[in-house]
Order: sequence, then C-alpha cells, then structure tokens
Amino acid sequence: MTRVLVIGGGPAGSIAATLLARNGMDVRLLERERFPRYHIGESVSPSCRTIIDYAGAHEKVEERGYPVKEGLLLRWGAERDWTVNWAATFGPEVRSWQVDRDDFDQVLLDHAASQGVEVIQQARVRRVLFEDGRACAAEWDRGLERFDHLVDASGRAGVLSAQHFRDRRPHDVFRNVAIWGYYQGGGLLPGTPGGGINVISAPEGWYWVIPLRGEVFSVGFVTHQTRFLERRPHHRSLEEMFHAVVAESPAVAGLIGRFTGPVRVEQDFSYAAGSFCGPGYRIAGDAACFLDPLLSTGVHLAMYSALLAAASITAAERGEVSEQEALGFYESLYRNAYQRLLTMVSSVYRQYRGRASYFWLAQHLVRGERSGHAFAAITAGLSDLTDATTAGGTAPMSELVAAAHDAGLRALRDVTPAGSTLAPMLMDANDLYDAATGLYLTAHPRLGISRSLTRTPR
Repeated sequence: MTRVLVIGGGPAGSIAATLLARNGMDVRLLERERFPRYHIGESVSPSCRTIIDYAGAHEKVEERGYPVKEGLLLRWGAERDWTVNWAATFGPEVRSWQVDRDDFDQVLLDHAASQGVEVIQQARVRRVLFEDGRACAAEWDRGLERFDHLVDASGRAGVLSAQHFRDRRPHDVFRNVAIWGYYQGGGLLPGTPGGGINVISAPEGWYWVIPLRGEVFSVGFVTHQTRFLERRPHHRSLEEMFHAVVAESPAVAGLIGRFTGPVRVEQDFSYAAGSFCGPGYRIAGDAACFLDPLLSTGVHLAMYSALLAAASITAAERGEVSEQEALGFYESLYRNAYQRLLTMVSSVYRQYRGRASYFWLAQHLVRGERSGHAFAAITAGLSDLTDATTAGGTAPMSELVAAAHDAGLRALRDVTPAGSTLAPMLMDANDLYDAATGLYLTAHPRLGISRSLTRTPR
C-alpha cells in the first residue's frame, strides 16, 4: 500500500488523511498537541459542509448541535447594512455552521481514526528529509518515518514552508492584530441571515460578532498592528483594552450580553509560501498560506486544499495523471483559490468603495455569474469547488488564474501604501497549469483527476 504521512490534525490534516484512507492509502497522522485544544476560527463556509459530507463525517458534525449559518451581514463603511444570504441565493442546502473549534476539530480527527487513519497525538515532527530532491522521510519524537507522500498540514508552524524552505512571503497590507473574547447571551443585527456572522467596520478596523452553541457569542476586533501597539500602553490589561474597544462601537455594544472571557490576542499576518507542493509533498491549509479573517475563509482553504491534495495523490498513484501533472493541478487550483480570496478581501478593505465595486470585482473573478451571485459564491467557497470539478467548462483554469492575477494586482495597487514591502503574488497561468491537459477533479465513483475529452490538442 502507498504510505502517506500527514503532519497536523486540524481540518486540513484530518480531511486529507480521511480521504486518502477511504481511497486505499496507508495513512499515519502525527499531531503535536493533545486534542481537544483551543483554536480560533469559528465561522465555517458552505463549501466545508460539502467536503465534510464527502468525507463521510456530516452526521457526526451535524449531531453536535452547532448553530446553522446561512450567510452574513456587513455594516460596512458608509453604506447601509447589506447581507449575503446563501440559502436564499442558492437554496436551503447551501449553509454551514458556527462551530467551537476545539470540539469541531476533535470530531474530524476522531472521524479520521474511524476511517483507518493511524492517529498519534503529542507527536512533534522535527524535520523532513529529502533524497535527490524528493521528500522521503520525517524525523519525529519516536524516530524516523518513511513515506511515499507527505501532506504538511502543520499550520502556522509550517514544518516545510517556515522551517525547511523558509519561503513564506508576508503581505504587509494585512499586518493586523485581532483581540477577542466571549459573552453569554446577546444578539445579531436586524436582517442577519439565520445564524449568520455580523461584520461591522470602524475607522481603525472592524468587528466580528459570531453566535455559538449555548447562547455564547464570540466578539472580536481586528486592527493594524501599528494602531494596536499605540493603544496597548494606555490600558492596564488586555481585558481592559478589549472592553474599551467594544464600547467604542454602539452597534457592537448593543448586541452583547454578559462578558465571560477570556480575552485573547493573535497576530494574523497574511502570507503565502513560495510553492505549495513539490516531489513527494503537498503543503495544505495554514502551512501553505494564511489570509486575513475578514470573509471567514480559513477553514475553507484548509479543507479545499485537503481535498485537492488527496485527489492529486490518489490520481498520481493510480496512473490517471503523471506526478508532474498532479502537482501542477494542486498548485494551480489551491493558489488560484487563495489569490481570488486575497483579491476580494483587499477590495472589501477599501471600506468606502461601496458594495457595487465589490460585486463588480467578484463577477470578474467568477465567470458566468451575476455580480451579487458571484460575491455570494466566493464567500461560500463554492466558486473554488466549481473550478476544480468543471470538465471542459467555459472558464479554463489558465484563464481563471490569469484573470485572478490581473484583478488582484489592480486591487492590491489600490490598497498598498507607498513604500510597502508587500510581497507580490507572482502567478503565470502557463507555469501553474497547462490548459491543454484539460485536467479536472472527480469525486465519483472515486476521488481523483480526470482529463477532459475536449482538451486542446498539443
């Protein structure tokens, strides 16, 4: 059997391991912590529900009783409230959850074990070894683990991207800090889609309000690192600072109940690795890239990359495509998803451009959709799933990559301050994906990659 090592037991690692095991691979997963463990990122997009269902874990997640999320409401800039209602736009099945990540991640990790994955917790991987340029083994607490393929889902620790290759490129325009806490009881702004998240802008950043199980509400504020550091010395504690920040927004202060704490702070520096894959390895989730949490896309990118990683490994092992084609497929689709979201978030951060401009940009990033539908499709994660599974569609991957790249440069040019060291997202469609191959993801009757019969002749 093909031996696959997965580093990390978060959503990216658990989903990748599950899908690989369900497709006949011998999978070992090494997680450095002991679950359950706290993790920020409660809001999940509908694409995740689709992938969870495909991985066979939908009933296990559904029975946890998480609030059902049908969209979001933005009170953004000078505009009136505007909503993105996935259920109303695409149908009642396009929805997701607001989750407690400690519990949610435990469910997914346990599900991976139930599908035949050998899960070892409190197992720290020290380094990955290469032979002739190919990843072949990993040193960890109990010795040396050899493998045929590696999925590095080690999160921000980044065993490969941060520690081995050291090729992460930060996006200075998103050098933000998040401060947040929890309340018992509260509410949402009028008109919010069922179980939705509220995103409320402010002169120096933006707030989130997220409903969780048991009438618990997660409330946070995101601001630039410079402003955070300027304000911090004026408060005796982080909790005092947090309460002062919340009090500055009448809208947020009017929604919350009794503060229960604790207050936490995290730097959400956005970044992307120079490469997301190479001979013998794929880098998934936060280990490959991280994006500002404005549109709640972190778990989507994690699970989407896990789906692509599993598909590309199984397809290469079965000889459906060459290894080079499988790697190109993974790199192009994953990076295109990240780039499209980066472009969208960059645009929305321009608080006073107006939703018409966001809708216009979304329409140009998702071909064949009306503007409002396009924005909803991006925030739901559905546009990425469509890209991966469209066989010989009207928007070949090379066109989408090029369009996202060009639009991204325009959007970033608008928000990048003079003298910024913002790392460019250098993407060339011909380097990332050969449209002539006509490759697309298949889920049935088994996970893999197929070649369109209508591909362009060489």
